[in-house]
Amino acid sequence: MAKRILVVDDDELVLIALNELLTPEGYEVHTVSGGAEALERIEKYGYDLLVLDIIMPEMDGFALCKRIRERENYREAPIVFLTAKSREEDRAKGIDAGANLFLSKPISPDKLLEIILDTIG
Repeated sequence: MAKRILVVDDDELVLIALNELLTPEGYEVHTVSGGAEALERIEKYGYDLLVLDIIMPEMDGFALCKRIRERENYREAPIVFLTAKSREEDRAKGIDAGANLFLSKPISPDKLLEIILDTIG
C-alpha cells in the first residue's frame, strides 16, 4: 500500500508541485490549503507524513502542528515544516510545536525526495 502524505500550504503552486513530485514516486498525496481542512482530513485518513507550511491564513503552521500532536494517533507521526521562513527562532518554534524537521524553501526536489524516503520509506 502506498505511503500517504498530507501537504498543507496556501500556495496552490506549491501544492501542485509537491503532488507532481511525489505521486510518480509511488506516494499517495493529499493536498489542502489550510489548517481547518487539514484537521478534517487527518480525522478521515491516516497519514504517514505531514508536510506543513507556516504562513497560512486563519491558522498558522505552528498552531496546526500543535493541534495535530494533540491527537493520539499523530503523536509520533513525522511532521515536516516546508516554509519560506528560515530564521533560527522560526526553526526553534517549529521544533517546539512538534515538528520533526524544518526545511526552508526553496529546496531541491532531489533533496526533498531523499528526506522523505529517509523519513517514511
